[in-house]
Amino acid sequence: MKIGCPTEIKPQEFRVGMTPDAAREAVNHGHEVLIQSGAGVGAGFTDEDYVAAGAKMIGTAEEVFAAADMIVKVKEPQAVERKMLREGQLLFTYLHLAPDPEQTKDLLESGCTAIAYETVTDDRGGLPLLAPMSEVAGRLAPQVGAWTLQKANGGRGVLMGGVPGVAPAKVVVIGGGVVGTHAAKIAAGMGADVTVLDRSLTRLRYLDDVFGGTFKNQYSTAGATAELVREADMVIGAVLIPGAAAPKLVSRAQLSEMKPGAALVDVAIDQGGCFETSRATTHADPIYEVDGIMHYCVANMPGAVARTSTQALGNATLPFLLNLANKGWKQACEDDPHLLNGLNVHAGQLTYYAVGKALGIDVISPSLALKS
Repeated sequence: MKIGCPTEIKPQEFRVGMTPDAAREAVNHGHEVLIQSGAGVGAGFTDEDYVAAGAKMIGTAEEVFAAADMIVKVKEPQAVERKMLREGQLLFTYLHLAPDPEQTKDLLESGCTAIAYETVTDDRGGLPLLAPMSEVAGRLAPQVGAWTLQKANGGRGVLMGGVPGVAPAKVVVIGGGVVGTHAAKIAAGMGADVTVLDRSLTRLRYLDDVFGGTFKNQYSTAGATAELVREADMVIGAVLIPGAAAPKLVSRAQLSEMKPGAALVDVAIDQGGCFETSRATTHADPIYEVDGIMHYCVANMPGAVARTSTQALGNATLPFLLNLANKGWKQACEDDPHLLNGLNVHAGQLTYYAVGKALGIDVISPSLALKS
């Protein structure tokens, strides 16, 4: 199979879909790997690194898309890239279709087969290709939130850990999954007073057992959330419904009850955001203010630490990438129902229920798509 990896073109996106190590593995399995020249530079990988791994360097994205049977990326294809997709081509990347009707429409019209990293599952009920970026984003959230809290950036001017005689920042993390757990660990490590909200008692027990008094946890109700948000210096949104639009858990009306200059960090922005006032921003212009509250809503947070993120993502995607290349997508998905859960689009039809529900589009089951 010809596997193509173009340069990411989303603003300030420095990750790359394949590391040189991944390219070497694919070549050793008998595949031809086509890397756009310069694709790995932002993550610290040179063209020479890829050539040494046995990959072929290609000058333009158009040439990569035209030649490749499978396209491997990091972020969802941008409008210009979607025009290059074709019928029968396999796309393997993050998609986040639920809040993105334009991308969904273009993928359906292209006739391609698209497998989304974020909806591939495992036998423990986890999301193995989303988890590494959730870990990175969770660990980044308190860091960027602390920056947002600085007075020069419009924040309250509160130091996360305080100092002797001065209380630390109060941080509320909504969601105790992978993002929330890592965010809470880092925020607590910075000395903040941290509370995690979640609706799963099983998860709350786990957090209590593992982390003890490192941070507090509380069952998430509308009342508890409102009370904690009111007193918070920073709120980190870390909720996830796989493949679906994120629920809005903090309304605009609640902003007027918050401390002026408090920071909202919305890690769920890829799925539409979990604050009513969230809108996607970029690393070039990451924060904005609504009703005196600072919002950090960068849609590709892990791109800020591109080398770490690329290596972590590559470790997770490589086994699936090789299965797809070695067997073809149909056989690979027949053999692995967890990979089949990643199928979002095939031959002009939507195959993921949560996306169809969010966008009002008819859906066929992935198993029917296999037979088409």
